[in-house]
Amino acid sequence: MTRKVFDRTFITFLAVGVVNTLFGTAIMFVLYNVFDCSYWVSSFCDYFFGSILSYFLNKHFTFHYQGTDWRSIVKFVLNIVVCYLIAYSLALPLTRYALESMHFSKVVVENIAMLVGTGLFMVINYLGQKFFAFNRKDA
Repeated sequence: MTRKVFDRTFITFLAVGVVNTLFGTAIMFVLYNVFDCSYWVSSFCDYFFGSILSYFLNKHFTFHYQGTDWRSIVKFVLNIVVCYLIAYSLALPLTRYALESMHFSKVVVENIAMLVGTGLFMVINYLGQKFFAFNRKDA
């Protein structure tokens, strides 16, 4: 079962994630620091444009998906939204619980929770893309 879930596509997915992160982060910092856009506009553009790049790279290179574009786009967007909500809704309470005896400041706990959320998002998003958004049975 583990081999079916975490096959060679997982490594490609991670590589796409690195490219995606560099691309989105560059957009975010350029908008914020050069064009003086707000934090929210800059970070939204990171996720928005990063998701577009992620869609095309994962569709073609990671999962080699040949399905109808409109259907895979809707499934991809739905997957991203659901994965984001699940990952970041779980990350903060889990991190607070795990670190409650260490008496870290709220800022430290929330920064760690964001890292935890990123990790959860990556795993859940991979599974959602592999088995839902780019499911070969739909192609």
